Amino acid sequence: MVEYRIDRRSGVATYLQIVQQTQQALRLGLLEPGDKLPTAREVVEATAINPNTVLKAYRELEREGLVEARRGLGTFVRKSLGSTPADSPLRGELLEWAGRARAAGLERDDVAALFTAVLDEQFTPERLASEQDTTGRGTTVKATPAKNPTAKGDPA
Repeated sequence: MVEYRIDRRSGVATYLQIVQQTQQALRLGLLEPGDKLPTAREVVEATAINPNTVLKAYRELEREGLVEARRGLGTFVRKSLGSTPADSPLRGELLEWAGRARAAGLERDDVAALFTAVLDEQFTPERLASEQDTTGRGTTVKATPAKNPTAKGDPA
């Protein structure tokens, strides 16, 4: 199960923080199809936000086709995003790189700007199209089995 952390000083609407954190959990494989999201009541108790905010976030996720509400049962993940698990070797390399950047005196915003610039350079539509043309393959996304949504005490 995912635990939401709300940053009231971020300038990002609370419901969008829930949507973004859910999407990130889906990309990292922390949430998989069949998994149950926390109930609105559970999120409210953990974060002290308005229940309507949670419901708005869940409706947005449902509109995007990522989750589905089942009356009387809860809200369940319908599909995953991305294919990089949280324990990917790439995460370890990125963690080391971020440590080096921090040791070099870069602030969080500096690192974010540098990383975003590199992402923008590497993931331009033109570059992606030319790489796909040279390999003759598209992107492959592997499905992973769902966790047992009825398991109790599963750490988030």
